[in-house]
Amino acid sequence: MKGGTFRNTQWDPTLLTSQIVSMQCCVYFTLGLLVFIANKLSGDNYTLDHLFEYHEIHIYDLGGRLVICAFVLNAFVASLALWCIVRRAKLCLDFSCTFHLLHLIICWWYNRSFPASASWWLLNVITATIMCIGGEFLCLQTEMKEIPVGYAALNQKSDV
Repeated sequence: MKGGTFRNTQWDPTLLTSQIVSMQCCVYFTLGLLVFIANKLSGDNYTLDHLFEYHEIHIYDLGGRLVICAFVLNAFVASLALWCIVRRAKLCLDFSCTFHLLHLIICWWYNRSFPASASWWLLNVITATIMCIGGEFLCLQTEMKEIPVGYAALNQKSDV
């Protein structure tokens, strides 16, 4: 690493791939847990359809509304995942879009048809926005912390 730089700016595909996989795993784990709780509350059977079937996103019954609530609540949890895994405010939009693009591909494959439901698209735009803005807010709070500059910090730098 070059001296005098704040962050490593080289492209690291291993780090990037592991962050994407970690985000997918964390967000789908919490989404699965929240949808499981929603299904228990509504008395529905728990299946993967509630995660990937775009016809399950509706407001016609309690089960559909609770699944929507689970997705929205999970967007806030995903913001925390961005803060813990990515830790960079300027990358939150990229990771939010990557998660939702991969979710679109998985739903497309699972349903064997492109999601055509307006409610599915609206929900995903809302959750991507919450995830991105929440993650950026949390990361900015960390990035804006004061960097300690004092006598001890100056002595450590001069020893190097």
